[in-house]
Amino acid sequence: MFKIEVRDVHFWYGNSEVLHRIDLSMAPKTVTALIGPSGCGKSTLLRVLNRMNELIPGSRLSGEVFIDGRSIYTPDVDVYELRKRVGMVFQKPNPFPKSIYENVAFGLRIKGINHRSFIDEKVERTLRQVFLWEEVKDKLHKPALALSGGQQQRLCIARALAVEPSILLMDEPASSLDPISTAKLEELIYELKQTYTIVLVTHNMQQASRTSDRTAFLYKGNLIEYADTATFFTNPSSQSTQDYITGRFRTEG
Repeated sequence: MFKIEVRDVHFWYGNSEVLHRIDLSMAPKTVTALIGPSGCGKSTLLRVLNRMNELIPGSRLSGEVFIDGRSIYTPDVDVYELRKRVGMVFQKPNPFPKSIYENVAFGLRIKGINHRSFIDEKVERTLRQVFLWEEVKDKLHKPALALSGGQQQRLCIARALAVEPSILLMDEPASSLDPISTAKLEELIYELKQTYTIVLVTHNMQQASRTSDRTAFLYKGNLIEYADTATFFTNPSSQSTQDYITGRFRTEG
């Protein structure tokens, strides 16, 4: 069974259709990269997977999205529970103005968990998952905003993981990071896919080729090509894909 299935999805902001007939499926414990020029619909498609687009007035969707075989757009779906199962990491690190410890503990407290030893264990485990524990274990109660950008991004990933999602959405998570932090993040993505299904929006084609199992190319809201990453970058079936990955692609306007 596929972890995520997107079937005949169209999406509008007001009268503007920004996704056209999107069909793709993602297997469990894989990384899928979404690439394409700015404004092509990558981030919109990502937010379709946890219904974040609904926060934008006038947006609407047709088609179906299934996670673990269940439609996520039926009226009985608890959107809050959905977003715990489908964690999200944004383009810029967005730690809360709290301590490192409380950033990770936040989601647990929201769930009503207040047992100190349980939270302590969960904080340590998730910080170890994101290779941050050794760097912060002696300053857990210091402000998270004092961390470097790369550390903040890994902390935000730990915060998402603490509530035990099965899917992690990442919207250009390395775009504001230096090369060393980006390399650490890519190593982390490789480790996390042993446990989680990851969907990664990236403008960096080298990053997509290094980290993903499958790659999707979008242009003007259309899915141009979707294939395993090795084939996508070495033997694409679409001329548009070939032009894009070799730098010959020209956008209009």
